[in-house]
Amino acid sequence: MKIMFFLYLKESVIKHFAMKTSLITVLITFFVFVSCAKADHGGLEEIPNLPEKSAQLINADNAFGLDLFSRMTSQAKENTNTTVSPLSVSLALAMTYNGANGETKTEMEKAMKLSGFTAEQINNSHKALVEALHSGEPEVVFEIANAIYSRSGMTIEPSFIKTNQDYYNAKVDALPASSSEALKAINNWVAQKTQNKILSILDQVDPHTAMILLNAVYFNGIWKSKFDDSETEKLPFFFSDGTSKNVPTMKLETSLEYASNDLFSAVNLPYGNGKFQMTVLLPNEGKTTKNVISDLNADNWRKWMKTFKIENPVVVHMPRFKFSWDAELSKVLGEMGIKQAFIPGTANFTGINKDGDLYIDKIIHKTYIDVNENGTEVVAATIVASIATSAWGTGPDLTKYFIVNRPFLFAITEKTTGAILFIGEITNPEYPL
Repeated sequence: MKIMFFLYLKESVIKHFAMKTSLITVLITFFVFVSCAKADHGGLEEIPNLPEKSAQLINADNAFGLDLFSRMTSQAKENTNTTVSPLSVSLALAMTYNGANGETKTEMEKAMKLSGFTAEQINNSHKALVEALHSGEPEVVFEIANAIYSRSGMTIEPSFIKTNQDYYNAKVDALPASSSEALKAINNWVAQKTQNKILSILDQVDPHTAMILLNAVYFNGIWKSKFDDSETEKLPFFFSDGTSKNVPTMKLETSLEYASNDLFSAVNLPYGNGKFQMTVLLPNEGKTTKNVISDLNADNWRKWMKTFKIENPVVVHMPRFKFSWDAELSKVLGEMGIKQAFIPGTANFTGINKDGDLYIDKIIHKTYIDVNENGTEVVAATIVASIATSAWGTGPDLTKYFIVNRPFLFAITEKTTGAILFIGEITNPEYPL
């Protein structure tokens, strides 16, 4: 699984050419999740080895991510699959937040659900969260890397560099003066940190680009209980309009955490030794994914997660799916309250460069996910770019059946923290070979 976040800030006014500044932030994350589930994992109050404010910040990050996901799916075309990484976007925006001041900073705090936190608490908690997410499992590989490339001649506030080094372990390096060499350096870093799952994030580097900030996350794992390849068969998947098509459908029968209410039924599919899991939410007959999404907020999510209980056995039928998705996030983030950051001459990123000529030009979030009998691989890329310018019954009593044959939601989370790493809506499962 991979994630990319690319922040692009644009300079609103050119004063001195040597001082023209721009910020590109790239967050790339590669995840193949592995884990197993416990009955009650919705509480965030007691998380070992995390600072006092971490549980609250994780809840805030989840709230922000669920809000973002809800808004993105509401804008999606019919029968379009969606996957968003709240973790990716939250971390990338947090790094950018370290350079914001004034109303720009206040708007980012509100939209990111971070009002009431200090910058030090935000950074400390994110650092602790990233450390807690490292699996410690032999079957799981989890890596996060950050880097800042800047052009010579650009004045950068030392506190911005130090904060991102201290809390996000960012490597600082020089950006080649040649645009073609800069492009090669960036794409090579991305390819290396994502195990060549993303070979390129940019097609070109604007000659006025003065800074590129990158974050990469690599996670590789397998299901705790794999689906048997020999049990996979083509079965009908029913669309919201009543039509259907046959899709490759996997089968698993084992003990699993299961929950149900008047809105949906759900199972937790663990990876590896149980640190990570995929929660699959299947709307009840007469309900839709939109009904579930309308109730999707941090409080409800935590309540729902506390209702899971071990059932033995649970028979799961679920489609394989693999798809790519992308969206430009500037508009939706603007709707969520981040407004000034996108306005030339008004945005305040003086925490990066005192001249105050930076603003966010665009934010692009790209994802790729592959769910099959062996496990899960997801790639997400979010780009915020900047250039310098002047202007699927109920069965026997002891058996639970979970037949995913209609649109559903999924989320990949880390158990001890409750952090939502990825969340998606599957309305049209496909598995191109």
